[in-house]
Amino acid sequence: MALLHQAELRPSKLELVEGWAQSQPWFEGDAGAGLTNVASFRFDDPEGEVGVQTLLVRAGDSPVMQVPLTYRGEPLPGGEAWLIGTMEHSVLGSRWVYDAVGDPVYLMTVASAAVTGGHQAELFIDVDGEMVRREPTAVVVGNGTRVAPALLPSIDEVSVRLDGGLTVVDADTLQLVLLRVLGVPTLHRPESLSGTVAAEGMLTGIWAGQLAPQPLVLAFVR
Repeated sequence: MALLHQAELRPSKLELVEGWAQSQPWFEGDAGAGLTNVASFRFDDPEGEVGVQTLLVRAGDSPVMQVPLTYRGEPLPGGEAWLIGTMEHSVLGSRWVYDAVGDPVYLMTVASAAVTGGHQAELFIDVDGEMVRREPTAVVVGNGTRVAPALLPSIDEVSVRLDGGLTVVDADTLQLVLLRVLGVPTLHRPESLSGTVAAEGMLTGIWAGQLAPQPLVLAFVR
């Protein structure tokens, strides 16, 4: 479960992410058009300390791009390379915002969902002391069959590289492959996207206004 706050953010998430995203090799679209939010989804940090959210955005008429973020109340040790910037949250205070591919909490939560057949977190917002459920703008599910809580080992070292439109993260015994530009249907095998090693779990998603009628591949885990 993800608890959302009725809060003011300075700068907004899109304002913070926009300039950074345009500087990335995987960025597609009209940089002058700015980013628009298509949908988003969240995962739960088991420790309840780190916000884990993925924004699905586009620039003008570009394809949808996947931007995973983590929000922390303190800097991530050793995470300077992944820091996008900071913002002020009117309820939670200062938040350090990271490109989530370098954050072990994101890697664990997403990989766990992929390999156990999990799904995105349910969203609730506090309205005058009452917890009100918010409908998701994206539905995300893993196809793995590993039984929870037999999850993945802790992550200490993270190495990130680009492979075309993919971000490949090697973290100890785990490899996570993230599609930055979306549009590959689930009938495409992970082997055809990068390498020849089969995936243990795949994450797919569907959202309103999606051009393709079927869920699209978001990430897979080896």
